[in-house]
Amino acid sequence: MNTRIFQTLSYAFIFLISVNANADVIVLTSGSEIHGEIIKRTDNKIWVDIGPELITINMSQVESVDIDDSNATTQSVEIDTANLFRTTTQLPERSPTDQAKLVGASVIKVSTPGGLGSGVLLNEEGFAVTNAHVIQGETDLRATVWIPQPDGTLKRTTIEDVDIIAVNNHLDLALLKLQHPDNKSFDFSVLESAEDIEVGQVVFAIGNPLGLERSMSQGVISTKQRSFDGLTYIQTDAAINPGNSGGPLFNSKGEVVGITNMGITAAESLNFAIPTRYVKDFIRNREAFAYDSKNPNAGHLYHAPPERAKNGISPLLKDGQHDF
Repeated sequence: MNTRIFQTLSYAFIFLISVNANADVIVLTSGSEIHGEIIKRTDNKIWVDIGPELITINMSQVESVDIDDSNATTQSVEIDTANLFRTTTQLPERSPTDQAKLVGASVIKVSTPGGLGSGVLLNEEGFAVTNAHVIQGETDLRATVWIPQPDGTLKRTTIEDVDIIAVNNHLDLALLKLQHPDNKSFDFSVLESAEDIEVGQVVFAIGNPLGLERSMSQGVISTKQRSFDGLTYIQTDAAINPGNSGGPLFNSKGEVVGITNMGITAAESLNFAIPTRYVKDFIRNREAFAYDSKNPNAGHLYHAPPERAKNGISPLLKDGQHDF
């Protein structure tokens, strides 16, 4: 056991003196016990809230886990097979530092011959969402994921088996399907169950700006109703740069509140994200935007209406011809 883990666990043991009896109990192979609230659990790690700190324990150190049934109903993930994405309720608010430990493995890098962007895994089966402009005109896709290992580290893995499921250029969203290299479940992040973000609320983004993998930026919601071209976006001062496109914007509960897709380079702290209500609608109606690699028009593309002249004549028509 390295020094950092020993110090963290020692701190947890001291805290046991004043901990509430109604708590989850983790028994270590050493015989010691940790009492707290289990926030997240995977095959390789378990995250426990012990009050003043969120600690991470490798499953190789765990002998048994006893879940306190009185807390069992507070954080259940709602699974809707038809809609692919996951939601949950009553998640506690935590600092971006703690939340990043929980959700970081769900963020992916999407690479094409023409560039790169980010994305986020929506469920354990490997469905992920990114921006349509990240994969625009591309068919050769690769995804880089960070898979938790038994020793607590994250293994950087490139997945070549990536399918495009649906594309909506109007919303700037694309749905992908990744195949796990070991045929296991992916770490994923939940979408907010209800859109209740507020101006001034703390948010953070994780992505790959300029190829700098797993970069995190923090800010607040500047406004939740910024309109462009008939669509409403979340405006934030969290740093969003090329390469962040398609990545998640999280709230302090660790829920995805938006998918980052653009920023104004001529100004500072003017960045935007697609609200999750658009993401949910896109996924629910994905068959209408289904991608077919054999069809050059695959995916749904809205064409902008022709600009009308002041006299009501379309510039695309000859003089004297009206399109009504």
